[in-house]
Amino acid sequence: MLYFFLFVEKKKITKYTNGKMQGNILIIEDIKELADLVALYLNKEGFDVRAAESAEEGFTIIDDWKPELIILDINLPGMDGFEFLQKFRKSRDTPVLIVSARNSDEDQISGLGIGADEFITKPFSPKVLVARVRALFRRFRNLSDKDKENLFKFGPFVLDYDSCILKKNGERIHLSAKEYGCLSILTENPGKPLSVEKIYSVVWKNNYGDLTTVAVYIQRLRKKIEDDPALPSYIETVHGMGYRFNLPDSARKDTFTEKK
Repeated sequence: MLYFFLFVEKKKITKYTNGKMQGNILIIEDIKELADLVALYLNKEGFDVRAAESAEEGFTIIDDWKPELIILDINLPGMDGFEFLQKFRKSRDTPVLIVSARNSDEDQISGLGIGADEFITKPFSPKVLVARVRALFRRFRNLSDKDKENLFKFGPFVLDYDSCILKKNGERIHLSAKEYGCLSILTENPGKPLSVEKIYSVVWKNNYGDLTTVAVYIQRLRKKIEDDPALPSYIETVHGMGYRFNLPDSARKDTFTEKK
């Protein structure tokens, strides 16, 4: 299995493409040879890839081109990856996969906490990275494939299952793919406690992993939908069982609505 961890001279933005596009991916990585190798594997799988060496160049590309997924390094010149992600999440929900040599628990928790959907540490296998990318694309695209009603209403919020968009009083609340996934499975089962294992297996499409990650995303959701995240009224912790989504009495009727 091929592993890599390169330290080489930096160069400028690169564009990779082929004739069988599966999706658009932006790589923000200051080591060009590393970005080239990742792009090569992704391009062979049919992805249209562009690369930037800095967060600032990344934002320039995003303004003109709409990536469906971003592969992000943390240690970047100028604005680092964490700063980029915080700024990016203020206006966009595009899935972000962090790839970094910083492998401490604190770095991974910080990255996931501010909006990353996956975190891979260097060195890594390019084939594994491609598999993670495919899983993210599949997860994010499948989130809108609902067999039930399109809208879920609670309090001032409306969750649109088709577009994967949450709005509060008509204003969009930006959610990452995993934030949406957690909120979706909870709202699909209002009043029913769901175990952490169940949430993880559905949202992360995996039965094995760090289950504490679920708590990170639940806390992020609470900050976005609760009046007081420390005393949540919607997403309740059910000790020994998991989490339960509660509806206020005024919202229990006509919760689900079909679009016309």
